[in-house]
Amino acid sequence: MALLPILKFPDPRLHKVAQAVATVDDRVRRLVDDMLQTMYDAEGVGLAATQVDVHERIIVMDTSDTRDQPVVLINPELVQRSEAMSFRDEGCLSVPATYDKVARHEQVTVRALDRSGQPFDMQCEGLAAVCVQHEMDHLIGRVFVEYLSPLKRDRIRSKMLKRAREEQRA
Repeated sequence: MALLPILKFPDPRLHKVAQAVATVDDRVRRLVDDMLQTMYDAEGVGLAATQVDVHERIIVMDTSDTRDQPVVLINPELVQRSEAMSFRDEGCLSVPATYDKVARHEQVTVRALDRSGQPFDMQCEGLAAVCVQHEMDHLIGRVFVEYLSPLKRDRIRSKMLKRAREEQRA
């Protein structure tokens, strides 16, 4: 397994739309394992392949308190959404140290393939529902800051560009 570099907002590659995985093979399973290691190392609860510059419909997540219940979603699709919405603080590994409230469906059902290519449905609520929706946004090229006001988004963009310049000088 290997740690993968995580793209940082406003990198334009974060806006690429991911393509469906044609076959769940050893290459995809290695990518899933690397994504899980990267997510855990970065202390995140979810990671989309887009964030590691692989533009395929793959998500890994673990919203458990014990951080030992990884979930793999290959070619995920939301098949059901509650009408009820909630606002929760969200953060993103591609936008470090930035949190803000985003409206999400309180409950969702996602249909996907697992690590071995087997189809399954998963009902999610709470943090898991937020995570699924957040990561699925990455697969269509959307970063959570795009739900914020233009003023907040511009401030975050400026802060991230400044941080990137400082890291390059160091």
